[in-house]
Amino acid sequence: MAKRPGAVALAVGTALFAVLSPGAAAAREGEALPRGVSGGYASWNTAAPGLTGRGIALTTDRPAVQGAADRSWFPATGGGADPGTGAAEVELGGIARLERSAAPGDPGDPLVLGGLRLELTGGGDGGGGGGALHVRAVRDGRAQEVTLAEIAAGGAEPAVRAGGMTWTGLRASLTDEGAGLLSDWSGEQFASGDALGVLDVTAGTGAGGGASGDVPSPPSPTPTAPDTPAPQPQRERMSAPVASVAHSALAPGEEQRVTGEGFAPGAVVLVAIDGDTRYQAVADEEGRVARAFPVYATAVEGGHTVELSAVTAQQGAAVAQFTVRTAN
Repeated sequence: MAKRPGAVALAVGTALFAVLSPGAAAAREGEALPRGVSGGYASWNTAAPGLTGRGIALTTDRPAVQGAADRSWFPATGGGADPGTGAAEVELGGIARLERSAAPGDPGDPLVLGGLRLELTGGGDGGGGGGALHVRAVRDGRAQEVTLAEIAAGGAEPAVRAGGMTWTGLRASLTDEGAGLLSDWSGEQFASGDALGVLDVTAGTGAGGGASGDVPSPPSPTPTAPDTPAPQPQRERMSAPVASVAHSALAPGEEQRVTGEGFAPGAVVLVAIDGDTRYQAVADEEGRVARAFPVYATAVEGGHTVELSAVTAQQGAAVAQFTVRTAN
């Protein structure tokens, strides 16, 4: 089936999960940072000033943890740091999901953020420095690299210990690019400089004995039960997802419909037609999804596939086949 001009085709299954997972940090100009990040975490408080007052809630998927009072925890999975200057690049694990909470009954599709990476420039001559928060944003089945926010340290230098570094009170504010992304997704007006909350970051530097030095583990959220992600054992017990189509054969220009089941309740599911990821749907409380889509007038005669793949769950993909027939 012909693809739309400019469409970005994403791999599904494990390849798609890799797109959303933290990747290698972009190379810094000049010399590499002298120490690798060997552990730690970042906490992101989206309350005032932040997203909560704008009717947007932030939820997470493992290994990130949803905490209490609009705070989420993301483990540090890699990067580099320079204790001498306070500069660092910290890759963060897990998925952040922005959801509109102001319109009950019509939540719309979430904005999925993966590949989170904090770039901290260091204070130099006694200042706290700044930086940026980079993400991979997934909307309508397509991923784009975005510098979501600028980071301001407010003049505070990081605390440096034998085995790690800690930055506190880092204020995040939208970039022009980030404001455009949130405005387009939410339908609300966001502007460059709008607050995104406050981050505290602790990164291990591989010194002080042991792989992660004296860097503690992320605090456990309290209360535990309501704020942790959906129980993983339940997801692991679920069978592999399956998909089916409404029409085994149809003509170019007609409408097809795919349904799937066996997904985690609330999972964001991407819909790929012949490998071109075009749509997304959200699984209901029974783990079912459905999506109608047009068969392009330019579709070639013969067999085609539609594939369903959850963004954040490693359940595998469900594939259904159909045939496009041309008129005699």
